[in-house]
Amino acid sequence: MATTQRDYYEVLGVARAADEGEIKRAFRRLARELHPDVSEASDAQERFREVVEAYEVLSKRETRELYDRFGHAGLRGGGFTPTQFDFGSLNDLFAAFFGDDLFGVGSRARSRGVDLGVQVEIELAEAASGTNREVPFPVAVTCATCDGSGAAPGTKPVTCGTCGGSGRLQRVSRSAFGEFVRSQTCPACRGAGQQIEDPCPACRGDGRTVEERKLEVEIPPGIHDGQQIRISGEGHAGGGGARAGDVYVEVRIRPDPRFVREGDDIFSTVDLTITEAALGATVTVPTLDGEAELEFPEGTQPGEIRVLRGRGMPVLQAFGRGDQRVLVNVAVPRRLTDEQRRLLGEFARSTDEETYRADEGFFEKLRSAFR
Repeated sequence: MATTQRDYYEVLGVARAADEGEIKRAFRRLARELHPDVSEASDAQERFREVVEAYEVLSKRETRELYDRFGHAGLRGGGFTPTQFDFGSLNDLFAAFFGDDLFGVGSRARSRGVDLGVQVEIELAEAASGTNREVPFPVAVTCATCDGSGAAPGTKPVTCGTCGGSGRLQRVSRSAFGEFVRSQTCPACRGAGQQIEDPCPACRGDGRTVEERKLEVEIPPGIHDGQQIRISGEGHAGGGGARAGDVYVEVRIRPDPRFVREGDDIFSTVDLTITEAALGATVTVPTLDGEAELEFPEGTQPGEIRVLRGRGMPVLQAFGRGDQRVLVNVAVPRRLTDEQRRLLGEFARSTDEETYRADEGFFEKLRSAFR
């Protein structure tokens, strides 16, 4: 990752409202300008990495939204890791991102593999402690029979007779305004520059086969519902030996009937009877770390909130934990016997304003609820 952590929009020289086309054009221009094979500037390599990283983030809707909302810290929390490039040719670079190359030749043969998305479900308690999951998925891999060439064993692809191996066809048309050259991908070889006369029986000439694969995914403590973990290079195989795509594992957290999560804090409720609330009681409440005993003083009111410091969710890829906030609910009896009704009536006649007088005013109670 770039060491200076500059704003990605500033790196590409585009406005924050820039559309996909503007971002793509800015990246192409800067990549051509800063690639170490082209630029002689002393900081070209570092700036090139910075431009590639900025494009990786802003060209994908999920990572761009995460960056717009939370900045660099949000990307780290979401599991984003920049792709590591070996500063190969510009053709390889553009093939990795766009499925084509700088000159439009060999796009099918050298196209980067397609990314793959899978989903895994975990419990809230597992999101709090972190867990590992084995994720199965089908993926296209390089054909073992032909080693990705697409040709039957003992044979090789031949040069395309239509385009002469260039992968492109050019047509020249003349008009009153001069000559116009139109270039297009060769329809015979689809831009590969080669044709397969004897296809591999295992992959039928594609160079790739589909197999079932399993990956052990480490899910960090504190991950949020819907966040993705990127596993670089484990997606579908690229054409002609190009880089494989990535796997994006979307983590979904099942609802927990005991808790509601808000950021790194969790909320729960505790039910007290009217006698427990009036006389005070010690009650067992659930937490992410197991059950805990809470003491409620006499005169506890409905709607009060008890805060358990550090009993919430861990902060993703950082230190500390959120809090657990316990909302008090006082249960009012719905069915009374005649004797119970009589006793409550006697109690009501024996009370006065002093019985219900609060020690705190309204604003003091409000402040206490959010401490």
